[in-house]
Amino acid sequence: MIEAHWTSVLPPVLAIGLALVTRQVYLALFAGLWLGVFLLGDAGPIGALAESIETAIAVLSSPGDARVVVFTLVIGAFIFTLERSGAVRGFVSFLERSRWVNNGRRAQCLAFFIGIVIFIESNITVLVAGTVSRPLFDRFKIAREKLAYIIDSTSAPICVLIPLNAWGAFNLGLLEGLGVENALGVLLASIPMNLYALSAVGLTAFTIFRNVNLGPMAAAETRTAEGIVGGVEFAVSEGEQVHEPAGGKVPSLMPMLLPILALIAVMPIGLYVTGDGNLFAGSGSKSVLWASLSGLLVISILVLARGGMSLNRLTQTWMEGAGGMLPIALVLVLALALGGVAKSLGTGVFMANAMGDSIAVWLMPLVIFWVSGAIAFSVGSSWGTFSIMLPIAIPVAAAIGVDPALFVAAVLSGGIFGDHASPISDSTVVSSLAAGTEHMDHVRTQMPYCLLAGGMSSVGFLVLGAMIL
Repeated sequence: MIEAHWTSVLPPVLAIGLALVTRQVYLALFAGLWLGVFLLGDAGPIGALAESIETAIAVLSSPGDARVVVFTLVIGAFIFTLERSGAVRGFVSFLERSRWVNNGRRAQCLAFFIGIVIFIESNITVLVAGTVSRPLFDRFKIAREKLAYIIDSTSAPICVLIPLNAWGAFNLGLLEGLGVENALGVLLASIPMNLYALSAVGLTAFTIFRNVNLGPMAAAETRTAEGIVGGVEFAVSEGEQVHEPAGGKVPSLMPMLLPILALIAVMPIGLYVTGDGNLFAGSGSKSVLWASLSGLLVISILVLARGGMSLNRLTQTWMEGAGGMLPIALVLVLALALGGVAKSLGTGVFMANAMGDSIAVWLMPLVIFWVSGAIAFSVGSSWGTFSIMLPIAIPVAAAIGVDPALFVAAVLSGGIFGDHASPISDSTVVSSLAAGTEHMDHVRTQMPYCLLAGGMSSVGFLVLGAMIL
């Protein structure tokens, strides 16, 4: 590592600036990587391009990093197989047949419950919850904007709080790539301090049970109660549709339930085995890979046993699902490469020294939360924000000698906050589609709740900073 200098902050600053201006996370990360490689070596600008590519490729030389990238592809195959096999449709049919919902509050509880249970992927959460709940909201005259708010608030927040999914693997890969000791333990320790995700979910539950309608949401509820159903017809792309299984058979609950149970059960088993009996000493990257492969194996066996797909079609489905996750895998590789370069430049050491002269240590979690939120709001990507901010926050925590869990929680909270409030976020767009409401109506009615949860989180990070740092 070279001596920390003010130029060491230029790569992440360039990445953040380009992300804000272009909203292209890939371009922003590669530009930051290129500048970092240029500052580290003797190669000119053109030579640094080739070195940047080699630096990114070298990320896969680490077994842990490679396993997380492979997991990302496997979880894509798993999710796509669930969709194409009709397992998701079976889950929807089961909920419809149960006839548990007989009033407006229970319709809202159903949407909330689905958001809690289906934590494997945020877009699946909103699509299933929207598909099931929208007719019930219309029947009981509950605003579709309220549905969009509920499913948006229980998708990404739940996925980041229950990290047995691509979200967990992505963040685990970033932490391991940044040299964090016991990365899984740090990620788990950050969950109780992920204040925005907890606040968003808690506020949603409170809103349902106390019928809290803030600002524009009150007007939407009044309009709907008068029989005026606003919004648009629900439509998703071919790749997002809930598919019927071959032969027109509606599957039972088991094809959805068993693979998820396998995913959940194998994770602690993997940690126990790789940790020689100590869960917290186990390999997180191995465990999540084993868990995802187990879930994929279970759904594949069920599909073949029921005759829902041929083996050829099943393997094609795997490849399509894995291909859909390639953009995420690319972001992960570039983020890991940029993090390694920033570490070599001494970015964290320089920023810790600079912040120590201008910002009290106990204020740092709040500042990190705000900066992460601003980036995610502008970029519309929580994952892009994680990839930019964690390589900054982790070295700062190491430089001042504190447990990184609180700083990780601040980054994750800020990323979810900005993504939740951003009108250009994919989760915001998909939530609008799934609920059948106008996109900007969803943004406008959800904003007061986002700001309230963000304010609660800000106070919480002030308190945690004062207590822990």
